Amino acid sequence: MSNITVSRLSQKVIGPAEPTPGGELRLSWLDRYPTQRALIESLHVFKEGHEPAKVIGGALGKALVYYYPLAGRLVESDGDDDDGELRVACTGEGVWFTEASASCSLKDVDFLEHPLMISKDELLPHPNPTLDPSHENKLILLAQVTEFTCGGFVVGFRFCHAVADGPGAAQFMAAVGEIARGATRPSVEPAWARDAIPDPINVRRGPLPEPSKSKLQYLAMDISLDYINRFKNQFLEQTGQRCSAFEVLVAKAWQSRTRAVNFRPESEIHLCFAMNARPLLHQTLPPNGGFYGNCYYIMRVSATCRRILHSSVLEIVKLIKEGKKRLPAEFARWAKGEVIGDPYQITSDYGTLLVSDWTRLGFAEVDYGWGPPVHVVPLTNLDYIATCILVKPSAQKPGARLITQCVAAEHLTPFHDGMINLEY
Repeated sequence: MSNITVSRLSQKVIGPAEPTPGGELRLSWLDRYPTQRALIESLHVFKEGHEPAKVIGGALGKALVYYYPLAGRLVESDGDDDDGELRVACTGEGVWFTEASASCSLKDVDFLEHPLMISKDELLPHPNPTLDPSHENKLILLAQVTEFTCGGFVVGFRFCHAVADGPGAAQFMAAVGEIARGATRPSVEPAWARDAIPDPINVRRGPLPEPSKSKLQYLAMDISLDYINRFKNQFLEQTGQRCSAFEVLVAKAWQSRTRAVNFRPESEIHLCFAMNARPLLHQTLPPNGGFYGNCYYIMRVSATCRRILHSSVLEIVKLIKEGKKRLPAEFARWAKGEVIGDPYQITSDYGTLLVSDWTRLGFAEVDYGWGPPVHVVPLTNLDYIATCILVKPSAQKPGARLITQCVAAEHLTPFHDGMINLEY
């Protein structure tokens, strides 16, 4: 497919469509966590549209009236008491917006199923000429709309994690969609409310993950409903309790990875996953659900390699559910500064698997006027941190899609074989 080209037709900065407040806004403790400075990248594939760049670009400017901090820039305060903490300067400068066209149909590139037939960097917004890093690092949001010859289009986002977590980013995209469909304002009123997030004393942030020489391999697997329901029904029969597709597939992935890598039996291995902490802060967060900043907690489930090796998938599901139950107590201890260590620290240790669930964030429901996306493609830039992401599959494939980058090349085949084996 080397003859496929993506042409960037225009690029501009879209500011709020009306005057917005100025000044600086403080970010929360969690917003300012060092790893949050990264731009989270994703592709959102839509089967049809009509002048999508024009429609989305216009709606973007109107949505920024309500989400005006996203049109600002990241700055470091220079006050003596703030120690150069990260803030948002509400300058109204706008978000970087690129319009592009591809020389093929979405069908020609298999609707961007893996492996990508077009480089992700062709579909993501990158200012040209390249901005000085000191300027690009201040940007909060960049978007690109690429139209294909079939009328379908792809929206590529680069969204700064310091200003919004997954549900927050999806909330903003949904607001753009509502306005694109004719609404005069978002149905959910956005709220900054960063003071509602705990600012624990005496909690030291852990170091950034150290790059390693390991190059972890990308693997995407579509999991059928029959596969998922088999384990869910077995769990219900054995325990009288229900479990989720996320719990089943994460348990299966942790087990398969442990068996494929063959860690020392007595070594301790870890499963880490982010949990939405908004329900725990319902008394301090605005009641309308419009908070879009970072509000999650990373739960850690640990076990010896031997235990995971010899446990069934259902027993591992129990471990995960027990870990989830600890959330209120652990979050409360963290908020009071009573935890030992840093629960938010991300590590490149091969014994740690970081998992996340994208199926409930809201990306799959965003509609700019022609229906929700065919599928959403999360992108990762660090191939030395073991990750596993659950996303909704493309519309034609009911079930779930598991996107993993969690094993080295020599462990990829046994990991895959373990995932498809239903007998464990």
